[in-house]
Amino acid sequence: MMKIESAEILLPSKGIAEDVEFWTSSTPGLGFRMDQIYPADDPQVVTLTGHGLRVRLDKSATTGPGIVRLLCSEPDSQLQSRELISPSGTRVELVSAEEPVSRPPTKHAFIACRLRDNAPWVVGRAGMHYRDLIPARLGGAIIASHIRIPDAGPVPDHVHYHTVGFQLIYCHAGWVRLVYEDQGAPFILRAGDCVIQPPQIRHRVLESSGGLEVVEVGVPAEHLTTIDHDMELPTPHYRPDREWDGQKFVHSRLEDAVWGPWRMPGFEARDTGIEDGTKGVAAVRVVRPIAGEDRAVSVTSHDSDILFTFVLSGSCTLHGEGKGSRVLSDGDAYTLPPGLKTCLTDCSADLGLLEVSLPGRFNTTVHPQDKIPV
Repeated sequence: MMKIESAEILLPSKGIAEDVEFWTSSTPGLGFRMDQIYPADDPQVVTLTGHGLRVRLDKSATTGPGIVRLLCSEPDSQLQSRELISPSGTRVELVSAEEPVSRPPTKHAFIACRLRDNAPWVVGRAGMHYRDLIPARLGGAIIASHIRIPDAGPVPDHVHYHTVGFQLIYCHAGWVRLVYEDQGAPFILRAGDCVIQPPQIRHRVLESSGGLEVVEVGVPAEHLTTIDHDMELPTPHYRPDREWDGQKFVHSRLEDAVWGPWRMPGFEARDTGIEDGTKGVAAVRVVRPIAGEDRAVSVTSHDSDILFTFVLSGSCTLHGEGKGSRVLSDGDAYTLPPGLKTCLTDCSADLGLLEVSLPGRFNTTVHPQDKIPV
């Protein structure tokens, strides 16, 4: 027997930010509050509640008689979307109350996104500035954002969580004060530190330094952000071993770094512990050249489904077989599809790379007979 849990009204929106201001601000004082918004970097959908009504504003919705969505649950959770039409033309959609995490198949591509190409910054959630590091998003499989907060002070954030498969926050510059469910008191995430946010862990951004910059990586690209109006952070209990969908919260500090061999000769890597924390879902490593060591150029390929790299500092030249060369520096990013032969040359002594792989473990093949250009 189907059980209807709640209902919402779907309305078209020409501008999410303007609509949220209208429905939630003290003027005109309609008394609604925001519950969900997505995607964070360029919001297209927001849900509001007030006076017993749930309203879903959607930029892709068209004008018409309106739609009433009935959010339903069934014991086997196999509810298929259905639609009814009233005599007056109002559409009634019966949809699952659960928002599943669906990761589209990866559309592999060799992508290099350079900061100097003036990619636009978009104002997203909580007034943060977002820059897309993978414009094609590999077919929706992943989103990587360069996020900045120009001014120091409190951040107008709420306790919220993400319905996501994997999410990384790496502090690139400045600092930010954060608090997480069951992880103790608020703490400072400094440049070189990173955290993963397990699926649905409640958290909040409290304040930041001026010039804060973080790199955020999320899988899949489009995922839901939900505001929790009831939970207060910090929570009273410290539970470092708690898991959310099989993942633990991980806080990796630069000051605790232990460096070891990387998958390419001539470099060393700092393992952040994220592979263990996600049980192999993903791995995050910070990479740098080994000081004082002569570095032979190695042509390599890999078999990882997703391999994303952000240039933290310094410069290098990336060569891809049949793809030409890209000179990269601080703020640039690239993705390498599986099987593509690539190599790095002209690496500066201060080169630093942030490498994110899904899955955490994969194979790298060295091709000693291949030379550049590949």
